[in-house]
Amino acid sequence: VQLQASGGGLVQTGGSLRLSCAASGGAFSDYAMGWFRQAPGKEREFVAGISANGGSTSYIDSVKGRFTISRDNAKNTVYLQMNSLKPEDTAVYSCATTAVNYYYTGLRGYLYWGQGTLVTVSS
Repeated sequence: VQLQASGGGLVQTGGSLRLSCAASGGAFSDYAMGWFRQAPGKEREFVAGISANGGSTSYIDSVKGRFTISRDNAKNTVYLQMNSLKPEDTAVYSCATTAVNYYYTGLRGYLYWGQGTLVTVSS
């Protein structure tokens, strides 16, 4: 499974970005997906997860109400809509899949990872 994340960039506080993660080489519609981020000097953390059919999602507390994870199985793509961005959201964002139909709210269990896309939120 190959994952390609895109959509990062520089945005001002309060702005929005939509990240995309395109998948190839696997049964995307059968796989749960997750978004993660790693800020400078910090460990990678789980941000959001979505089940294979999109019926279940989960978020870390710091992004609830601001970020939305979604997927389009016809396009083999998962998205992360990020609104009301804050400087503390600045990080490299990556996508990953568990290669099963459920997700984990941590780093373990994710078998395939894409490269990251940098999100910078200026104050």
